[in-house]
This record gives sequence, C-alpha cells and structure tokens, in this order.
Amino acid sequence: MENELVDLVMADTRERMARALEHVKAEFATVRTGRASSSLIEHLLVDYYGADTPLKQLANFSVPEPRLLVVSPFDKGAMAAIEKAIGNADLGLNPSNDGNVIRLTFPSLTEERRKSFVKLVRAKAEEGKVALRGVRRHARQELENLEKEEGLSSDDIERLEKVLDKMTQDEVAIVDTLLAHKEQELLEV
Repeated sequence: MENELVDLVMADTRERMARALEHVKAEFATVRTGRASSSLIEHLLVDYYGADTPLKQLANFSVPEPRLLVVSPFDKGAMAAIEKAIGNADLGLNPSNDGNVIRLTFPSLTEERRKSFVKLVRAKAEEGKVALRGVRRHARQELENLEKEEGLSSDDIERLEKVLDKMTQDEVAIVDTLLAHKEQELLEV
C-alpha cells in the first residue's frame, strides 16, 4: 500500500513537471523573434459572428519567406475580423489583405526591442522554474503526509526527497537550455 501511494505521488509529480515545462515552451513560442511564426497569432481570439474564436480554427498559416506569414481564412467573410484581431494584438505587425489572404510582414527587430524580448523571456523562464519548485514543494508535503499517516520511514522520505531534487534540477536545466536557445534566436541579426 505504501509503495503504491509513493508511486502515485512521484508519477503525479513527473506529470505536473512535464506540464510546467510544456507551459514554458508555449510561453517562449509567443515571444516574437525576427522570423515569421504562426505561433504568435494562432491563439488570438477573433470575433467571428459574435463568438470569440481562436484564429487557428478560422485559417491556415504558411511561411513562404523567413519574414512573411500568410494567413488563409477558410471563410473570406471573416477577413476583416481577422485583420482587426491581429491589429489589436499589439504585435507590431501590419496586416495587408488582397481579398484572399492576409500577409503579415515581420520587420527586423531593433536592438532595444531584442533586449526587451530577452528580458521578457528570462522572466518567463524564471516563472517556469518557480512553478517547478512549487511542484517539488507540493510533492514533499504529500510525502510528509504519507510519513505521518502511513508510517513511511524517515530514510525513505530522505531518499525520495533526493529523487525529487534530482527531478527538479533536471527540469530546471531543460528550462535553462530552452532559455539559452531562445536568447540566441532573439539576439541573432
């Protein structure tokens, strides 16, 4: 019984850490580099016939050139609403519409803008690390409860805490690697 509960706590911790890491990756994807990427706009909400609808449900995206994103709406009647949503998103992009598709040209980032994006990415990485540490803290509390309720030995708790620390360090190292890659991408001219 004890081992099953411990296994459940550890499995839950792994799952929560994986979700926290996925969240960090998703947050990084929303930060604009000099390259065109649909991840910047696909989650924008468009007022589509009175309902807020994610843009990825209304259009296809393509990147024919490194600094050009083409949005092809399924319904040409939604073109104006999509343009408005992109314009209101404050991404520094000016949509141009030819009646069939919307073209978004990504301007080169200024040095100042790059540095502000690097700060933003570092803040998002730190939030991810804090979330991972919170997952570890929660797991430790669960293990302490098992120690009290189920009579786990303090040696077992100590061993499991070392495993938790190792898991946390591994996940934080992944966040650091992702951060270094994103910073390099942002500072690339």
